[in-house]
Amino acid sequence: MKRCLVLTGGRLDLAFAGSFLEKEEFHKIVAVDGGLKAARALGITPDVIVGDFDSADPSVLACYRKQEHIIWEVHQPEKDDTDTELALKRAMAMACTEIVLLGATGGRLDHMIGNIQLLYPCLQKGIRASIVDPQNRLYLIDGETVFCREKMWGKYVSFLPFTEEVCGITLKGFKYPLTDRDIRIGTSLGISNELTEKDGIITFTDGVLIAVESHD
Repeated sequence: MKRCLVLTGGRLDLAFAGSFLEKEEFHKIVAVDGGLKAARALGITPDVIVGDFDSADPSVLACYRKQEHIIWEVHQPEKDDTDTELALKRAMAMACTEIVLLGATGGRLDHMIGNIQLLYPCLQKGIRASIVDPQNRLYLIDGETVFCREKMWGKYVSFLPFTEEVCGITLKGFKYPLTDRDIRIGTSLGISNELTEKDGIITFTDGVLIAVESHD
């Protein structure tokens, strides 16, 4: 497995990020524009730096410019893709099989919603991509998934339709079970479930779900 960390330009809790990175190992690190400030504060040297650098601190840019091994992917500010999308494309091009985004929540809601949408091309390519922050771990699923209580981000797990409809949802080992249930966009039915067994299993026949593991 080849894991990639993407540091984006959203709000990032440095204490949480430092603790998280002490426990996790990544083979590649991609920093995005404003995420460079967090990278420097965390003592991280990215393998690739991506963006138009319209929001980057010039002193931080100068610091990383001195490090010759870093690959720079520079884009014009007037472009179709966000810097985060460009970073994900770079991670996929490096044949990463798992991508974790830090700094992808908080701040502007349009960017946060856009970042959730960006997980879909990863799912289509069989890449596990997730957004994590101190309270949540969010990712997309398109079929049977097992949730292990010992590995959950928190006690709660929510399921929301990413596609217009998700069909045949069955939940086993959860506080609120379902059997062969279809749900469509516009419902909160899947919010705040909990495991009652060591493992919980979700199966469904068609569609894509947003899965969010959370704690209070």
